[in-house]
Amino acid sequence: MRFVDSCKVKVIAGDGGNGAVAFRREKYIPFGGPSGGDGGKGGDVVLVGDEGLSTLLDVKYSATLRAERGEHGQGSDCYGRAGADLEVRVPVGTQVFEADELVADLTEHGARAIVAAGGKGGRGNIHFSTPFDRAPRRAEPGNPGENKELRLELKVLADVGLLGFPNAGKSTIVSRVSRARPKIADYPFTTLEPHLGVVSIGRESSFVIADIPGLIPGASDGAGLGVQFLKHVERTRALLHLVTLDHAEGREPLKDYRALRMELERFDPELAARPELVALSKADVPEVREAYVKLRARFKRAGVTLHLVSAATGDGVDALMIALYEIVKEGRPERGGRGTRRKARAEKAKD
Repeated sequence: MRFVDSCKVKVIAGDGGNGAVAFRREKYIPFGGPSGGDGGKGGDVVLVGDEGLSTLLDVKYSATLRAERGEHGQGSDCYGRAGADLEVRVPVGTQVFEADELVADLTEHGARAIVAAGGKGGRGNIHFSTPFDRAPRRAEPGNPGENKELRLELKVLADVGLLGFPNAGKSTIVSRVSRARPKIADYPFTTLEPHLGVVSIGRESSFVIADIPGLIPGASDGAGLGVQFLKHVERTRALLHLVTLDHAEGREPLKDYRALRMELERFDPELAARPELVALSKADVPEVREAYVKLRARFKRAGVTLHLVSAATGDGVDALMIALYEIVKEGRPERGGRGTRRKARAEKAKD
């Protein structure tokens, strides 16, 4: 499935039905009076967050999202039926913009946002009868539904963003610590879309890690994969920088780390201030292990602790994931579990 994380779409809510002008005509009921019912409300266009979706592909190829209009009112006090809402499912993490203004942010499964409200139905002539006008011949037209041009952007929801130059081993790490199976090969830009993996810590704890496609200098200005994927880092609570030693590719770990830090600062200074860990990958390669001692000292002088990991053998990976989880846990909002709720109910009962 093609990954689409941004699209424009036109949304049109249903118009409200017109109110009716009608009068009673029953036998034995002289001067029966007005009996025109109200028009039905137009349907809303509603976006619903769905954790089972990972792309905006379906929405991208729906040029217009249109809800049903309300039915017109009828005689005999019959009101028009309301138009059906149009519910469109989008990935969790979808943001909705109208003229660069954020109007909705669907961050949970099942979250709903009415992005275009249906028009109100017009009143029938039964509402306009007065002692001075017992046979009103007027009714209200239905209001038009909202008509908008929207921009949808998907920003993946992950606790940890995994950053690194192409071929740093990010996809291999993700496949090692989770069930995610990103494409892995020995050429640049193997990963062309973010991949999410759930990392389990013990039996009851976990966090989500996102493999962000490889970045290069100038990414914040659009070079390489550019800001197309930098934006996916914005929701993360922590960052994991993966560096490696590869003379054939011209990789120098400390230089690469500083280059990526610079791109983060240029894109959004707040990102560069988030908690982070740095790891040297491919520890199973003898040359990398030999260079680690000197590299660790160089990183320490720069105020950074350098971890050593190997996705191929698993060395150092578990310890690194536990360290990441501790950072993520500190940044998560506190949630009361069953025990907390029982305690709160008990204290309330005492009061």
